[in-house]
Amino acid sequence: MTLKGWTNKTLTIAWLLLAALLGGSFYLLSYALSDSRDAAPQSVIHQVRLAVNPLMLYLEQHHEHIGTLEVQTELNRLATQREIGLAYVELDGSVSFSSNALPPLPQDNINRFLRYDMYSGLHNNGLFQIAFPVIDESSLRQVGNAVYFLPEAQVFPAQSDYRPIVAFAAIMLVTLCLFLLLIVMKRTIHTHFISPILELRLHVEAILKGNYEQQPSYASLNEMGALYSMFDQMRTEIMYLSMQRIQQEKAQKELITNISHEIKTPITTIKAYIDSILEGVCSDTETMLEYVEIMRTHTDKMARLVEDLLLQTLQDLGQITVEPREQYSREVLHKILKPIGHYVRTNELTYIGPQEIPNVLIYIDAIRIEQVISNLVSNALKHTPPSGSIRIDVQLEAGMLKVIIADTGSGIRPQDMPFVFERYFRGNPGSAPQRGTGLGLSICKTIIEAHGGTISFTSKHGEGTTFYFTLPLC
Repeated sequence: MTLKGWTNKTLTIAWLLLAALLGGSFYLLSYALSDSRDAAPQSVIHQVRLAVNPLMLYLEQHHEHIGTLEVQTELNRLATQREIGLAYVELDGSVSFSSNALPPLPQDNINRFLRYDMYSGLHNNGLFQIAFPVIDESSLRQVGNAVYFLPEAQVFPAQSDYRPIVAFAAIMLVTLCLFLLLIVMKRTIHTHFISPILELRLHVEAILKGNYEQQPSYASLNEMGALYSMFDQMRTEIMYLSMQRIQQEKAQKELITNISHEIKTPITTIKAYIDSILEGVCSDTETMLEYVEIMRTHTDKMARLVEDLLLQTLQDLGQITVEPREQYSREVLHKILKPIGHYVRTNELTYIGPQEIPNVLIYIDAIRIEQVISNLVSNALKHTPPSGSIRIDVQLEAGMLKVIIADTGSGIRPQDMPFVFERYFRGNPGSAPQRGTGLGLSICKTIIEAHGGTISFTSKHGEGTTFYFTLPLC
């Protein structure tokens, strides 16, 4: 069950128990406030009539002889037998008889004290006084009043009413259930909410301190488990980004070191040749031109390094600008490939150019495409021995212009292939001599994708590499 479902179910049960508790409490309150004697006056009078009925019958039959010892003795016996006090009052208010258990009654017109209802006749001694008229059987006229004094137990006999007890027991049971439910809720909230959140807080503090190795775990597959899973995924991503940032900073430092070293070498060489020229070592024009050619080669190398560094910086800032315009492919590519062919041959490699360049309208930035081709050719030169060759071809394929640059060099190792387009990657240690900055292919990929094309390669270690990139037609 999910935590949300458990919470809703538990709260529903708690509300039902609380409603039952309130209902039982209101029932007991209403029962306590209600007077059961007021609720059934007819049953009370009926109970009294049953108690005094033998005495009433005897009085109605023998009221004329109320003063005789025999009648009074029988009345005392009947009253004692029923635990009832009796007084017979004449119509003039005089008391003709009172039972032995009664205290002396006032003799001054007792009619003023007669009570014909139960509730106004309650005495301080706990007896209820009620008067019944005595009717003569023959004349059917009232001849006097019989005043009875009854204890409360006879007026209101004990009734077996278990409803308050049952209601109280139910209230206690509901209260116990509600108490147990609160204990279960407290433990569950502490186990499934508070403790996991406190543990998650410790993991957050660890991440803030740079410790990404602590892996949070939660056993249940509920909302808290999903939160833990998402937090662990976030921790993994943060750890990966942190490692990537550290590696990038390290690679950038290595890049600066490598470029500084690679720039230092041609600068030193150029300075040496300039010093030689100034000292008059060059005795003829041919030697002078040879020195100038060497200096130009090293100057081109420095220019490429500076250009790569600039493009890498622009790539970090997302500011490599591509300004394409409509141009015909044959003219543009011919201008780009002609100096490249010459450059390849000067490096003692065989250059195989395209037999024919398709003349189609393309939407490109010629300067950026020249950078791509130059970078790919430079990489090929680095890994191709002097006896090898570099081939460039241009084809139309599926509505795209496809440029192919193939070499017969050392190729790319299979374990290096997934990373060749990543920045700063220059091959794993132990592979061929690591030359360059590791930026060229990453820059090429950025430029080609900015044109809406794709770049890929095929390679076989020891046999050569072929790079392909496509440009969309207008």
